[in-house]
This record gives sequence, C-alpha cells and structure tokens, in this order.
Amino acid sequence: DCLYFDNWNIADHLTRQIEDHCQTDFNLPHGYAYKLYKEHGTALRGLIAEGYLDRNCSKSMDGFLDKVHDLPIHELLTPDDKLRQIILSIDPTIRKFVFTASVHHHAMRCLKALGIHDCFDGIIDVKDCNFETKHSTSSFHIAMEKAGVLDAGECIFLDDSLTNIKAASQVGWRTVLVGTIGRDCGKKVTSEHAEIEIERIHDIERMLPELFTHNKNDN
Repeated sequence: DCLYFDNWNIADHLTRQIEDHCQTDFNLPHGYAYKLYKEHGTALRGLIAEGYLDRNCSKSMDGFLDKVHDLPIHELLTPDDKLRQIILSIDPTIRKFVFTASVHHHAMRCLKALGIHDCFDGIIDVKDCNFETKHSTSSFHIAMEKAGVLDAGECIFLDDSLTNIKAASQVGWRTVLVGTIGRDCGKKVTSEHAEIEIERIHDIERMLPELFTHNKNDN
C-alpha cells in the first residue's frame, strides 16, 4: 500500500474478499478473518497457523490466493506519472524490489495500473517467503537472499505497517514509515523503529535526496 494512497480502498476490498471466503469456505464467524490478520500479519498466515490451510498443498493455497485477489484493480488505481518520475530518478545503481505480503500477480496488476511495473528489478512475494509475513524477521532474510544482498545495512525498507517497520529494523535494514495515520484508529501514528516518517511515498526525494542521481550531479 505504501506505493499508493487510496484511503485503504484496495485493502478494504481485500478484507471483504477474505472475510467472505473465510465465512463461506471455512465456516468462520464474522470478523474472525480480520482477527487473524491482526494476530498473524495476514489472514493467510493465521489460517495456516490454525490448520485451515496447508502450506504444502499448492492447490488449496493457490485457490485461496486467487479468489481473494480477484479485484478490478484497473478500476481502483490510476497511473501515477509523478511517482513514475520519482522512481526513475533514483540512482540506477540502486536496485529496487517490491516486497509484498501479497502474491506476485496481484502486485504486478497494481504496478501496471499505476504505470510503474517496469521500474523495479523484481517482486518478492509471500510465496517466496514461505508464506511468512513481514511481521517475521525471517522474511527479511529471505528477501535479502532473493535480491542477492549480503549487507542488511544496504537495504532501505518503505512500508506503512508499524509492525513491519519494527521487524525490518531488527534485521538491520534502514526504515521509512510511509503514512502516519493508522488504518484502524484513524489517528496519527509514529514508530521508534523508523529512521524517517513521511506522509506519502512522493516525499521520499525530499527526505532521502542522496538516493537520487540529479542531486548527486548537483553536488
């Protein structure tokens, strides 16, 4: 979500899809799916932990992931030319990855809708991380392995979750909290584990100018 700001619109759509799926297919009570999300980082991880899904059964896992991500993304997101220019202005020697608790195809659809799908070196998704979430430090170690990075201090993590920011910091990544209004409380939030806090991803150049080629040239 940190790549776009839509007042949690897509997140709310996903929450409803997951809620419906959990009630219909697993006979879980209303609200239980969101409870799993809050406790485990994703409802998927909670369903695995409580035995409703088997991570070793690709058919059931893929069926769940395909169903809950079946959204009209191109109706919900529009191209963001300013964001594209910001990303393209980053020093080309800096590799850029989308690190998502979702699945590759959903992330790619969002990136295409935003017009930035060709701006990244790759997507590291929940399958790559063995269905762990970004609440878990193990996911960050896997992400480094996938990206071919040995030094955690070379990684900069931008995310809108306080828990994810904390986990990244524990691994040694530099951290940027994107969005300072909490989804559940609607109030200002802050993180002692974030090196920088910004309202929107578009503020990154102002806060981390050293990442951008033209700023280096100016110096």
